[in-house]
Amino acid sequence: MLITRGLAGLLLACWALGCSALEAVDDSGDAVSLPSPPQRIVSLAPHITELLYSLQLGDRIVGASAYSDYPPAARSLPRVGSHDRVDVERILALRPDLVVAWRSGNGPQTIARLRALGLTVFVLESASLTAVPDVLERLGQLTGRDSLAAGEARVYRERLADLTRRYGTRQTIRVFYQVWNQPLMTLASDQYVTDAIERCGGINIFADLPGKTATVSEEAVIERQPELIVAADGDADEMVFARWRALGATPAVDYDQLVLLPPDTLVRPTLRLVDGLHHLCEAIEGARQAIHESGDSST
Repeated sequence: MLITRGLAGLLLACWALGCSALEAVDDSGDAVSLPSPPQRIVSLAPHITELLYSLQLGDRIVGASAYSDYPPAARSLPRVGSHDRVDVERILALRPDLVVAWRSGNGPQTIARLRALGLTVFVLESASLTAVPDVLERLGQLTGRDSLAAGEARVYRERLADLTRRYGTRQTIRVFYQVWNQPLMTLASDQYVTDAIERCGGINIFADLPGKTATVSEEAVIERQPELIVAADGDADEMVFARWRALGATPAVDYDQLVLLPPDTLVRPTLRLVDGLHHLCEAIEGARQAIHESGDSST
């Protein structure tokens, strides 16, 4: 971690006065310190913006990346580029005392450049359902929101455990999760939504493929006989499933188990993930009742 001379001086003065700095370890393994709660924060990813609002820090965000649209107040924040193309000059002009970055989205070069310019950068990476409350707690430690973060994290963990306990051991449903229509894309093994499907008593039919996403063919989907087809798209409607209805030949179509999930709740690693998990579990349970509990043993 690079610390500017000014920040080092403030830390020394704080130590001399008997106060303690705020500190947390980020997902790059660096211990990041601040002499006092940050007053000017820049967020470099939409889910980070949302996490900051969860800690009631919205009034301290002076810049955010594109697509930071939740809660609605985030839509009016000044933009500092997109996750993969950061406007460094704009960030410097905003004079942040903390920049919160997304490790895999922003990339190591961008993060290193910001630190080289003397900015305090806290790097986050929520790669699993269970990582979200941990990330929130560490962000709370660094921003002086420890108690609030601990409370929100506890509620999240309780809901996650409850949903897993309620649905995880029920009869398995084969699920096709459609990420994109053209080209046809789905989720692969290295994706926390695959874990979410399993927690609901389902199985991602393409969990054997490597990586986070995969391009697949219609024939491959039909061959694996999904019992539920889901999609999550804010601009989509039932037309997203038109191709499957036309093709038929799957239990999902035979039993009309094609479900649009609320957008963003499952694809952004925030506290709303458990809301998305709840909707997913309900969709899987609906397919379970429609197919297996109908007495059809052919699937």
